[in-house]
Amino acid sequence: MNRFSSRQTPLDESFLNQRLKGAIKYDRIAGYFSSSMLEVAGEAIESMTGKVRIICNSDLEIKDVETARAANYALRREWCSFEPEKLDSRSKPRLTRLYQFLNTGKMEVKVLPSDKFGLVHGKAGVITLADEKQTSFLGSINETYSAWKLNYELLWEDDSAEAIAWVQTEFDSLWQNPLAVNLADFIIKDIGRIIDRQVIPSVQQWPEEANPASAVIETPVYRQEYGLWEHQKYFVKLAFEAHQKPSGARYLLADQVGLGKTMQLAMSAMLMALWGDRPILILVPKPLLWQWQEEMKNLLDMPSAVWDGKRWIDENAIEYPAMGAVGIKKCPRQIGIVSQGLVTSGSEASEHLLKLSYECVIVDESHRARRKNIKLDQPQDTPEPNNLLAFLEKISHNTHSLLLATATPVQIHPIEAWDLLRVLDGEREFIFGKPWSSWRFPERSLPVVMGQEELPDDDLERWNWIRNPLPPSDSERTFQMLRRSLKLDENTYIPQPETWQQLRLSDKRRVKDLAKTFGTHHNPYIRHIVHRTREFLENTINPETKVQLFTTCQSTAIRGKTRGSHPFTSLSSRCLWHC
Repeated sequence: MNRFSSRQTPLDESFLNQRLKGAIKYDRIAGYFSSSMLEVAGEAIESMTGKVRIICNSDLEIKDVETARAANYALRREWCSFEPEKLDSRSKPRLTRLYQFLNTGKMEVKVLPSDKFGLVHGKAGVITLADEKQTSFLGSINETYSAWKLNYELLWEDDSAEAIAWVQTEFDSLWQNPLAVNLADFIIKDIGRIIDRQVIPSVQQWPEEANPASAVIETPVYRQEYGLWEHQKYFVKLAFEAHQKPSGARYLLADQVGLGKTMQLAMSAMLMALWGDRPILILVPKPLLWQWQEEMKNLLDMPSAVWDGKRWIDENAIEYPAMGAVGIKKCPRQIGIVSQGLVTSGSEASEHLLKLSYECVIVDESHRARRKNIKLDQPQDTPEPNNLLAFLEKISHNTHSLLLATATPVQIHPIEAWDLLRVLDGEREFIFGKPWSSWRFPERSLPVVMGQEELPDDDLERWNWIRNPLPPSDSERTFQMLRRSLKLDENTYIPQPETWQQLRLSDKRRVKDLAKTFGTHHNPYIRHIVHRTREFLENTINPETKVQLFTTCQSTAIRGKTRGSHPFTSLSSRCLWHC
């Protein structure tokens, strides 16, 4: 038996590093574990031929570890509350070492909920030495730099078989306890991220990197909540990647109620604001003005300003001087939130909004933009747009990207979806094609989309439907091959009619085969309306990540009730995109 006092000799030099050098195994009960201990024993652990296993305390509660998902969520929140990204540069070497140990499996860490044993205050360990002999120790020492290097600590070493067996039994009982939780994969990955983390000094320099994950991962929704669900990540990625293209992002987000449309739109707005320097306008119903601002502040830490009808009010409730209707052009933030009532009333302020150029315009509850004279039996009549629809038709020309959102894009007749797509198109031609395209005539295109009619048998007519506009390569392998044959880049949407003659016989056969399902599976509605239902998401696993797309439990910020069916139901199964 050996007794050690830090008052007499440094414990790291006289005991720990000597025992760990070349050791085969190290099992440790530690009330508290910190990566700082690697500054003391990192090199010795690297020399070990075996594994380090540490069981330590946590603020977890028993209810947190009832399921793997709950445990990972609780550990994630505890880790993020520590704010590891604020560690100084001197911490990076030890974090690098810790990441290597954890990622390779050389070190395993488990935590126990504090309300199982109270505070895990016992500190002990068993070391299997390089010569395969074993020793055990007890003492006041936690697994930290301070404990091994700075604090006044006592340690008793006992290499008797009885003492070793006693400590090993205590360790094994804690390690194998059903409430002991493995360190979450998120924490290990986050340590790796923090190692490579670089602070970009200005927003202007961020577009050079344009990695959305770097901006998203440090938002409160990721650090304080569970992050985005798979279907939300899909839309944000889709919108941001499209925004970086010449055509911009032009989508109608038609997710079922309760699937987090606001967060998807707000996150997209944040990335677009970082990418460009033009303003972003968000049009919402008046009751949702402050809810939008609050969610952006609390979940994304994103500044914004709300127009209250007279003045701008920012995220800190600071009111800016009233300047009359023209003041709406002087938003103090890049993101401005405005009531749709301003538009529907035909106010002077709404006319000023049309004089600006935007990075993106977002419209929540966009089904409010509709034609006045819609008739179930004669929807093809010349539309009489209400003020909101007329406004969107104009502002569509003034913005690079346009995102519409509504859970009910069709309430009376499918032509309502056509109207919203026409707003998205804004005569850019990559959605509905040239002015003579059949997609621009709802009386022709809607029956095809709904599967009531097929594309024409005539080769050239059929080609005109498909090529005007031609879908991008990522829509279907056939389009990739057609574009390759015609030498078309992704920013060329409409090849000339005579290109039919340029196609090889094999390509023409592909077009003919594709025509059977083109109207219902590859039409503009499919490509620009993103629609997911709760039932679909709860029963679908992402094949790449093996993660469920959505689950009702723990949906902290995206709860809601499902609305009843509507006339769009018969159309949605055929023409809306399911990610």
